[in-house]
Amino acid sequence: MKKVELVEAVAEQTGLTKADATRAIDATFASITEALAKGDKVPLVGFGTFAVSKREAREGRNPRTGETVQIAARNAVSFKAGSALKDAVN
Repeated sequence: MKKVELVEAVAEQTGLTKADATRAIDATFASITEALAKGDKVPLVGFGTFAVSKREAREGRNPRTGETVQIAARNAVSFKAGSALKDAVN
């Protein structure tokens, strides 16, 4: 599902205009992004939890040359699906 399709589905289910649905979705994504940037978890009951996990620096290999390269430490976003979402998919 693309964002345009999501906007149409939200507008249809809520009775909002497509412009209002777009603003609501954009605000939701911005709020989740802002919370994750601060290091907070974002639990959405019945859907899942977004969190930031720290990945340590490590050594990797260039598959083309076999040369060892250093991979820098970084933060990664993780998502753990909630039981209601898992049940809906299965």
